Amino acid sequence: MLRDKHLTVTVSPHIKTDLTTEKMMWTVITVLLPVAAAGVYFFGIHAGLVILVSIISAVLAESLCLKIMRRGTAVTDGSAFLTGLLLSLCLPPEIPLWMAALGSFFAIAVGKQAFGGLGYNIFNPALAGRAFLMLSFAKEMTTWKTLTRFPDSITAATPLNLLKEQGTDALMTVYGSMPHLYKKLFLGNVGGSIGETSAVLLLIGGCFLIARGIITWHIPVSYLATVAVISVFTGGISNVLFQLLAGGLMLGAFFMATDLVTTPITKSGQIIFGIGCGLITMLIRVRGGYPEGVCYSILLLNAVTPLIERFTKTRIFGTQKQ
Repeated sequence: MLRDKHLTVTVSPHIKTDLTTEKMMWTVITVLLPVAAAGVYFFGIHAGLVILVSIISAVLAESLCLKIMRRGTAVTDGSAFLTGLLLSLCLPPEIPLWMAALGSFFAIAVGKQAFGGLGYNIFNPALAGRAFLMLSFAKEMTTWKTLTRFPDSITAATPLNLLKEQGTDALMTVYGSMPHLYKKLFLGNVGGSIGETSAVLLLIGGCFLIARGIITWHIPVSYLATVAVISVFTGGISNVLFQLLAGGLMLGAFFMATDLVTTPITKSGQIIFGIGCGLITMLIRVRGGYPEGVCYSILLLNAVTPLIERFTKTRIFGTQKQ
């Protein structure tokens, strides 16, 4: 590198920013803390223990893997902390703590470090951990208990479960009216995973990340727009808000599907990725055996990310398209 008072010559890419991986990770963590706090508020102290155990297990698993592979023991970049936090937000609030710890260990050891560590993993580690727990402990991962803080609001079944198994009439029996249900979904006092609470906090956090340049709008907007369009054809206009606010869609669209490592880097590729996630999410919700499809839709699109990038890569300036 050649330096003088007026000129700095370096090799490409010529990118200058103070936004580091560590800053991005801790910014996302900070944004998710109010969401985690809302989960503890609505679901109680056990939900807080699930979050704490998941984070500690992820950090310990990261340290152990790095030590075994002799790559140092620094885990201060926040990636393991974020993985544990995201996984905990995908878990039922009453899941046994040892299962949460096992899921975090799998997410780090298999979902991340087995592929080479941060930047090399194919699948989103937190969602890989959730999928592992879902396949191993399906009963515990789909058991929703009635909680006491809002006995008139939180039922033993999630809104998506009620719609899937008993239809719209069951939703109306429990929540009275769709506007009343929309309000509860928006604020968060409904049954579900810890991070399914408070869509408003997830929206605020996601918009903040877009404004700060941590993520771009392409995946969240294309993902949510696809879900909205399909919702019209499967249940009418009244179904749109329900499908957007229910389940883990907001958490997945803003915080899972936007993972920089496992999603396309091209703008057109990100839009294709978001559309694909929306299609698979609604396919599972409407026709599949599970009431929720966010986790598996993102994991499936993670698998085809290299293919998407191959067909959406931009032409090098000065060359002709082959």
